[in-house]
Amino acid sequence: MDDRKVLLVIEDDLGLQKQLKWTFERYQVIIAGNKTEAIAALRRYMPSVVTLDLGLPPDPANSSVGLEILIDILKLAPATKVIVVTGNDDRENAVFAVAMGAYDFYQKPIDGDVLNLIIKRAFQLSELEKEHLKLQQKTNEPLVGIIASCQKMQELGRKIEKIAPTNVSVLLLGESGTGKELFAKAIHGLSDRKEKPFVAVNCAAIPENLLESELFGYEKGAFTGASQQTKGKIEYANKGTFFLDEIGDLSLSLQSKLLRFLQERTIERIGGRQEIAIDVRIICATHQNLEILIKEGKFRSDLYYRISEITINIPPLREREGDALTIAAVFLRRFSELNNKKIKSFTKEAAIAIENYLWPGNVRELENIIKRAVIMTDDVQISLEDLDLGDNSEAIMPLNLKGVRDMAETQAIRRALSYSNNNISNAARLLGITRPTLYTLFEKHKIDVIE
Repeated sequence: MDDRKVLLVIEDDLGLQKQLKWTFERYQVIIAGNKTEAIAALRRYMPSVVTLDLGLPPDPANSSVGLEILIDILKLAPATKVIVVTGNDDRENAVFAVAMGAYDFYQKPIDGDVLNLIIKRAFQLSELEKEHLKLQQKTNEPLVGIIASCQKMQELGRKIEKIAPTNVSVLLLGESGTGKELFAKAIHGLSDRKEKPFVAVNCAAIPENLLESELFGYEKGAFTGASQQTKGKIEYANKGTFFLDEIGDLSLSLQSKLLRFLQERTIERIGGRQEIAIDVRIICATHQNLEILIKEGKFRSDLYYRISEITINIPPLREREGDALTIAAVFLRRFSELNNKKIKSFTKEAAIAIENYLWPGNVRELENIIKRAVIMTDDVQISLEDLDLGDNSEAIMPLNLKGVRDMAETQAIRRALSYSNNNISNAARLLGITRPTLYTLFEKHKIDVIE
């Protein structure tokens, strides 16, 4: 049995059929020479990716047959990634095909490496979309709302599955924007308390003089303006889960009161004398290093041990290999639907940039950038310019080794020229090569130098 991915190639030229079959040897290539064969192959094999020659007969001067096939493919299997292949004099129809829903286009003559890269990206995007569809269909998925595919996150998911049914307190650590509240909700959703309230309070977002009443509530007349008895957020979370976000920002006085509650499991409203028993699971989160805060006298060690029976470190997006593009694809579809746009995918340059950008703001930054790009673009693909990631050379680093080497060589040469004030001999010496070799590299990388 052939386990290779199926690639449908719609091409009538026998010579090109052989060339493409050899070029795409990593795939199970199915050849179709006309519309009838193409539709039959689509129904039989259901390929995720198709290459389509727009200039099919009976009229080679008119690419309408190719466009008709494209329409039929997208009607039968809308998720199919169709890469249209066209001659140099037919760019207008290729662009029109992309506007109709084709994934991408490529102009002849065929460059196997480039076309292979386009096809590889198409398969990757198709797999991401299928994975997202599975997530949407499985409403009981363990980590609902969390999009992840890398090994680190899978291991984290298994850890959460184990601790969720228990009542241990959990401390979530991670940079801002990594989704700590989503993880807290996932723990709640897998617990026996899932039908009860999930109540969240951000300690950094509420002024200190108001936070105590927000947490514990108050009695009528407890202070000026307290016109009625008011329950606190902890009381509202009774029988459910109480999530304290950014607990590192909690003042020492409130830390003492929170510690007492965790020890006694009772609260007193401000201005009240009655102890109220509360049954609640505690989940806390912070982007700060609490152990350092303890050494600095800013956080109580006894409270730390109370809230960290289990500690979970959520990795930043830059350490989650492959997740950035996975999440970006989900955001792209979501915001395209919300804004009534027909944006299908990212350009190759945009996809590479998403994979290589460091994302200092993590998933929150990624979400904002994709949302903005969807709103601002008038195209059917998100480009590198639409992402507007700023001057970040790593964000456009190529994936293939030759491209990486070329970029590294170019950067090293330019640095050497800068250090040597454009003196060729000195630059060559810094690089450890001869002057003639450096001139050869200037020509290779199209570097203009004024001595």
